[in-house]
Amino acid sequence: MTIYGAQHIGDPLVDVAGHAYDAVLVMSFGGPDGHDDVMPFLENVTRGRNVPPERLLEVAGHYHHVGGVSPINRQNRELIAALRATLAERGPDLPVYFGNRNWHPFVTDTLREMREDGVRRALALMTSAFSSYSGCRQYREDVVGAIETVGDGAPDVDKLRVFYNHPGFVAAMVDRVRTALGQFSEERRGEVELVFTAHSIPEAMARRTAYEVQLAEACRLVAEGAGGNPYHLAYQSRSGPPQVPWLEPDILDDLEAMAARGQTDVIVCPIGFISDHMEVLFDLDTEAKETAAGLGMTMVRAETVGTHPLFVEALRGLIVERMTPDAERLAVGLRGPNHDICPVGCCLPR
Repeated sequence: MTIYGAQHIGDPLVDVAGHAYDAVLVMSFGGPDGHDDVMPFLENVTRGRNVPPERLLEVAGHYHHVGGVSPINRQNRELIAALRATLAERGPDLPVYFGNRNWHPFVTDTLREMREDGVRRALALMTSAFSSYSGCRQYREDVVGAIETVGDGAPDVDKLRVFYNHPGFVAAMVDRVRTALGQFSEERRGEVELVFTAHSIPEAMARRTAYEVQLAEACRLVAEGAGGNPYHLAYQSRSGPPQVPWLEPDILDDLEAMAARGQTDVIVCPIGFISDHMEVLFDLDTEAKETAAGLGMTMVRAETVGTHPLFVEALRGLIVERMTPDAERLAVGLRGPNHDICPVGCCLPR
């Protein structure tokens, strides 16, 4: 396994000048906090996309099934608390703010708060390990829009690089998979197949990003680190019209194909998500588990990285890296560390 170290200023896509930052912004998707929030939240998410009302009602039913509360906000606050604690203990001792794209606390309101607190330059952690329009560029666009709305005195915001092959992220995922493997008897453990999942996106969008390549590399690294069980990648949470090609196979179709070839034991590992939020709880813990049970399969779902100490330390390391001149930029595997400064044309929606 290759471990990459320092990448120097000569790379035109890398900014390692050692800037002074005075805050961290954790930015996420957002989710409703009660039944009355569900439809307004979904309308925010789908604004301008011509999503049929019946589809909104279908998705709303998923949220109402669990009390109308998405776990994503709570989980992000738990991650922020863990990050604050490690920054306070090991440095750099920066305040950590929380802003969402689609629900309270909205990133525009958070940037206003940061301005009032005197923040001038912040590092943003987008809660996705992979490059894609919806997981990276769209967040950057929202930050730019929020800065323009806040106006004079709004802090500058620089984004941390994606971390799909950071050793801390990989090691945390390896630990989650090993824990899941431990739920099978020693005799069966070697026959368990790992199915990694990530959010499906339109094929046309995927062609403009490194999403599939990064996912393939992360799956390989985690599977090898966890012991070398057979593995493959499937997708989940498709939301587009049926006539538009999206990345496949869907996890439910994939489980049926696995059962047809005689596979009985499976671990589903949502590598494309960093917390056990609604798309994990409904699409995997409800739909996929019901499908697997109906097929006579034993399915265990591995946890996401969440607040795993190795992952939290990796986030601290990414912050230190961007604040340190000529810093060591850690990455494992074949591809090396991702760029700090996104190229102009990367991760376009189509």
